[in-house]
Amino acid sequence: MTTIDPTTDYDIFDPEYVLNPFPTIDQIRESECPVAHTERWGGSWMPTRYADIVAVAQEHDVFTSRQILVTGPPDGQAPEGAYAGVAAPPISSDPPEHHWHRRLILPFFAPQAVAKYEPITRELCHSLIDKFIDKGEADSAADYAQQIPVRVIATMLGVPTDMSDTFTGWVRGVLEAGLMDQEVRLEARGNILGFFHAQVADRIANPREDDLITTLLNSEIDGQKVPVEYVMGVCNLMLVAGVDTTWSSIGASLWHLAQHPEHRRQLRDDPELWPAAIEELLRMYAPVTMARIVDRDIEFQGCPMHAGDRVLMSFPAANRDPRQFENPNEVDFEREHNRHVAFGAGIHRCAGSNLARLELRIALQVWLERIPEFQLADPSAVTWAGGQVRGTRVAKVTF
Repeated sequence: MTTIDPTTDYDIFDPEYVLNPFPTIDQIRESECPVAHTERWGGSWMPTRYADIVAVAQEHDVFTSRQILVTGPPDGQAPEGAYAGVAAPPISSDPPEHHWHRRLILPFFAPQAVAKYEPITRELCHSLIDKFIDKGEADSAADYAQQIPVRVIATMLGVPTDMSDTFTGWVRGVLEAGLMDQEVRLEARGNILGFFHAQVADRIANPREDDLITTLLNSEIDGQKVPVEYVMGVCNLMLVAGVDTTWSSIGASLWHLAQHPEHRRQLRDDPELWPAAIEELLRMYAPVTMARIVDRDIEFQGCPMHAGDRVLMSFPAANRDPRQFENPNEVDFEREHNRHVAFGAGIHRCAGSNLARLELRIALQVWLERIPEFQLADPSAVTWAGGQVRGTRVAKVTF
């Protein structure tokens, strides 16, 4: 690490931290003050213990969702161009608006609603593997994991699936390079919202049946049609939050399985382990860190936090806390107690968790069905993204 004391000067974009943040997180967690602070990237606090992270998530009146990115805009400004009023509800909204923001989208992500996407997801996974299986090698991140959620989300939204590479580039612009470069973020955000502005305008002029955007436009709250900004915000949320997070989980899980033939064998010998295995992989490789903005001056775990301060909720840190999980750094498909927070906690817990679980399960099942034995081509050549969403970006395997 380039930092001297991570409790007072952590850097979530330090290359060593991105590659493996857990030694640093463990060091902070076991220090006298398990809530670290830094002035880097606009300044932030970072709790590292499960109980503290859950407390931040649950105390939404103090830790607000006004800004959820892990870095702050330059000089405290947040210029968002022509789409300043468009956020990503419900994860970027607070009560009382949050309640109806979330209630409207939940039916689309109920277990029975997402089940209909299982056949197309399975077919997609097979078609992706068809392209490289005869080569005996592939990039499990770029050729496979990255390709799955973006096409599923595009299908849900009723937008062209052949734009998946474009969508992926936009999402990475917001959540990767854009976290460190405001201009990159604004350009990517403008592309996303400009695209959905045109899609929403088209649905208003030409409504479609069984189309999520049309359904949202026709939704009412207290007898009034929902604002167009809300519909665009949900589209923004589904693309940005629903793509990178899930492909990162798929990619990290494949990275793990490539190195653990015993776990591949377990799943092959005992298919009933799949539900528990999915939860354990989600715990171990939780990809998301969310931010909250402190509403008013408070003291939290002895730390003097001020209104406007940013607090990072590192769900990966919470899921590796030995106070909550026995042997937290080991993958155990038979773990009995696994109340992980890979999907967050409190009122902002991920509304799309059922879809994410389905995509992760099918992606791994199809891969192991077609490619039961595989390994990393060069473990040292694997690259990761970090900051907001942690996952593999290059992870070549041979088979």
